[in-house]
Amino acid sequence: MFNIDEVFEMAEQIERNGVVFYSRAAEMFPEYTKKNIFLKLAEMEKEHEKRFHQMRLDLAGKEREISQFLDPQGEAAAYLRAMVSGKVFDPRLDPTTRFNQVRSLSEVLRIAIDVEKDSIIFYLGLKEMIPQGLGKDKIDLIVREEMSHVTILNDLLEKLS
Repeated sequence: MFNIDEVFEMAEQIERNGVVFYSRAAEMFPEYTKKNIFLKLAEMEKEHEKRFHQMRLDLAGKEREISQFLDPQGEAAAYLRAMVSGKVFDPRLDPTTRFNQVRSLSEVLRIAIDVEKDSIIFYLGLKEMIPQGLGKDKIDLIVREEMSHVTILNDLLEKLS
């Protein structure tokens, strides 16, 4: 079973991976518009990491209250455990290893869309573990922003087609 601190550390790591991923994508495609889109996404991921870090600090003292409230059947915890064990995706891995055989912008965009979707799935599972009033609204905001990343990436992919 994870404690809330560990769960938020995972969320922070996912966002750090996003920064690395988008920064590397910006290096791969130096054309101004594409580079700027990736750099903007990297900045957004940095902001998400800061928010999760602050939520982690804010919730640290409320651990007992949260653990008494959340997940009585253990479903969300089992889900998050599957997520971080690498069965769904592994936030500890270097996200740029997926670039090894990639050369086209469309391939990078498809990978980025998949990574964003994985993040959204993780955050929706995380949201189920957080009581109302202890950060659920902040997770909703991050999910909406991650969804907007999918839209941005998909729009760019469609323009290439």
